[in-house]
Amino acid sequence: MLARWFPAAINTRPTEWSRAAIGMALGTMLSVWVCAQVFGMEVALHLLGPLGASAVLLFAVSSGALAQPWSIIGSYLCAGVVALLVARVLGRTLGSACLAAGMTVVLICWLRCLHPPAGGLAMTLVLADPASAGLGWQELGAVMLGAGALLTCALAYNNATRTRYPKGAVETPVKPMGYTPAPVDPAITAADLKQALADSEQFYDIEPTELEQLIHAAEAHARRRSIGEVLASRTA
Repeated sequence: MLARWFPAAINTRPTEWSRAAIGMALGTMLSVWVCAQVFGMEVALHLLGPLGASAVLLFAVSSGALAQPWSIIGSYLCAGVVALLVARVLGRTLGSACLAAGMTVVLICWLRCLHPPAGGLAMTLVLADPASAGLGWQELGAVMLGAGALLTCALAYNNATRTRYPKGAVETPVKPMGYTPAPVDPAITAADLKQALADSEQFYDIEPTELEQLIHAAEAHARRRSIGEVLASRTA
């Protein structure tokens, strides 16, 4: 039972850690600098925490669903609107900040742009410093400018360092003429998945054992569907 508390080994190499660390540092610095040029350094530094957290996802876990462009743009927009509305109606208190974060989570889940730093951003905007609070609705412009600058940096840096971003839909391979499937496919194990993850040299936020269970469950559903289709064809 105690072994469950220890983290599993990361499937990426130190070179990937360094690549992600450099990108995270550069992306955060660029986004804060751009925001400071328009809205002032005090306002930009107030957004440093959420932008830094987003940078970790965009550069270190760029293949994950939480790090895609719509995730950061949509979630930052939702967090900004919700936080400013809550602050205007309920005031800038700890309770209203937590309420804004909860409402933001519901909204970004509904709009399929889940991005964890958005919850912290909502709290940050409600409990804003005087300079940021004085901007009113213009504070939303600072938020979106920082998010846009960070996303632009992630697009440029990730692709320049041979890391495909954003993640596109996986295309179904075209079977060549005369293709005959193998009579029996070998069962996929967690060890096979771990080796495949190591070959990709990218970090995926899922454990090989969990992925193995998911694949086996999908195979079971596929077998049931196949049996159902066969029975349906016989009774038709």
